Amino acid sequence: MQPNTTETIFPCPFSKGYGIPSQQAWSLLKVFLAYRLILACLFVTLFYSYTDSSLLGTHDSRLFIYSSQSYLILSVISGICMAWRLTSYTTQAQLLILTDILILTLIMHASGGISSGMGALLAVSIAAGGLLIGGRCAMFFAALASLAVLAEQVVADYSHSFYATSYANAGMLGASFFTIALLSYILAKRSEQILQIANQQKQTIIKLEDLNKYIIQHLQSGIIIVNKQQAIQMANQSALRLANLSVLPVNLNDISAYLAAAFRTWLADPDQNIVLLQLQNQSEIHSRFMPLPTGQEFLYMIILEDIALYNQQVQQSKLASLGRLTASIAHEIRNPLGAISHAGQLLSENPSLSLQDRRLTEIIQNHSLRVNHIIEDILQLSRRTDSRREKLRLKPWLDNYLKNFTLEHAVNSDAFELLCTDEPLCAFIDSGHLRQIMDNLCRNALKYGKPEAGPIILRAFAIQQAPCIEIIDNGPGICNEHQSHLFEPFFTTSSTGTGLGLYISRELAELNQAKLSYYLSDDKRSCFRLFLLNAEQTIIDI
Repeated sequence: MQPNTTETIFPCPFSKGYGIPSQQAWSLLKVFLAYRLILACLFVTLFYSYTDSSLLGTHDSRLFIYSSQSYLILSVISGICMAWRLTSYTTQAQLLILTDILILTLIMHASGGISSGMGALLAVSIAAGGLLIGGRCAMFFAALASLAVLAEQVVADYSHSFYATSYANAGMLGASFFTIALLSYILAKRSEQILQIANQQKQTIIKLEDLNKYIIQHLQSGIIIVNKQQAIQMANQSALRLANLSVLPVNLNDISAYLAAAFRTWLADPDQNIVLLQLQNQSEIHSRFMPLPTGQEFLYMIILEDIALYNQQVQQSKLASLGRLTASIAHEIRNPLGAISHAGQLLSENPSLSLQDRRLTEIIQNHSLRVNHIIEDILQLSRRTDSRREKLRLKPWLDNYLKNFTLEHAVNSDAFELLCTDEPLCAFIDSGHLRQIMDNLCRNALKYGKPEAGPIILRAFAIQQAPCIEIIDNGPGICNEHQSHLFEPFFTTSSTGTGLGLYISRELAELNQAKLSYYLSDDKRSCFRLFLLNAEQTIIDI
């Protein structure tokens, strides 16, 4: 049964506020016990090995050997108690110091009193008491040792054991005990403070390290740390995502041979620190190399940035300016358009109009409505609010959305089929923007996707830990010629469409760091796929 090595504190019962952390305390106690065992073995061994009576036990050899043997036996018993934790730390430490004072005093008396020099061993015990327990206990042990030395002198004086006794030496030895106790207490207190500061700094460093790891892992830019041999030491999630990898590669060649060659070129010529990388997934990655000196090893950092993201930010800025301009133009067009529409309506009410003229007024009304729809879409785009993203669980959200959509548009619930994986999918997106995107896609599927040929499929699943939504209809698909212009504003193949629905949907997706794309399924069915941010792995956009 092991004690708590970081929280447990052992205070002295006579002290206030002083304590030693458990691991350090037991380690010090083991050192002191080892010293006792060595000292006891030396007493017994030297007594039996040497015949010179001037060494040990000169006054009373029987008292010396009994005391030495008792000292050894008590030390062994203490070792057993310490190994099995049969006694508490405080009790164990106090017993060791008390038995030291008693037995070493007897050994000193048996060896000739203070003049034998054995009293110096008591100073070690007093110092140990200050380090192991400290506080008032250290002073208590110093006082006890001083009284024991003085008592030994009194007994020797009254029994005339020695030729001469020295109370002055006993007093000076007692004073040295108090001095040693005080110094050892101060030293132990300072050591404790240093240890506490070191532990606080350690915890701070650990917290900062965890924070740095979290920030690096959730950066939008890819970070790869390599050594000179191109062995990858670390790579964040964005780097794996940009490189279209699911596990950490071993070296740069596993990502791109061209990147590895560019890294070698940069090592030879540090000025060539930027390279444009074309990966297999057709994405363009802006790569930058920089040295990363550390205390142990010289490493290198490779920063990967998606060119598409940079272009998207530039495009967003342009579109914002264009949106303000088109909003102003739309307001100016709306007034004369209203007059034209009103005049056409009044003209159509004239009973003397011929059928040909009535047909012309209908054309005026229809195209006025169409232009008004275009203006409404433009104004909606220019009034677009910032994204207020939140964590959405896709399965219940899509289920609720389909119920509301079929009710609002008076569509049979069998017209749609929702397919979701069993694993929980959580997206990070503005729910209002997602609803608007889904409205545009589902209305297009109902209009062009031949719902009478079978249900329109809404499928939610994950690709490389990114949640995706697919809308698959039964339409013939869009030809390759038109696919490149599909998300451009005002592009439409319908005579009644405005050509802004898909454009607005993609803009809203990009505003939420999502991606809307189109492709033909294996059975030649139209499919719109919406890649969303994983709410469990949100990246930091800087």
